[in-house]
Amino acid sequence: MGGLEDLGLLGLFIGTFLAATIVPFSSDAVYIAVLAATGNAAGCLAVGTLGNWLGSVLSYFIGWIGKWEWIEKWFKVKPETLKRQKARIDRYGVWLALVCWVPVIGDVIAIALGFYKARPFWSIFLMLVGKFGRFLAWTMLYGLF
Repeated sequence: MGGLEDLGLLGLFIGTFLAATIVPFSSDAVYIAVLAATGNAAGCLAVGTLGNWLGSVLSYFIGWIGKWEWIEKWFKVKPETLKRQKARIDRYGVWLALVCWVPVIGDVIAIALGFYKARPFWSIFLMLVGKFGRFLAWTMLYGLF
């Protein structure tokens, strides 16, 4: 985190945004640190949700611009593997966006939803719902709501 909590809500936004991309650290830790430091439940909930959601939206659109040929060439993923993964995404569809808050795999899910062209509006909206629910739960566990 490197002092993001010292920046208050700005640090929370930066931290939660980056944590929802491929940058490896915990938005939960930043959220709890800023929540504890400020006691501003509504502000932390709004800013944490917004930052984390926008990070996932970025990940979704990074996936969206990806091409099968690139994945096959640069990451040596076989076409059969991509087809199996697409079948999984197609099976659950945009509902997978609700679990984009899960550490580590959530970033991969957001990218996959974009890569396999899951409906943008619903994917992005359900990401927002999931992110809000996650930070609301942390806020309630911390005892501020």
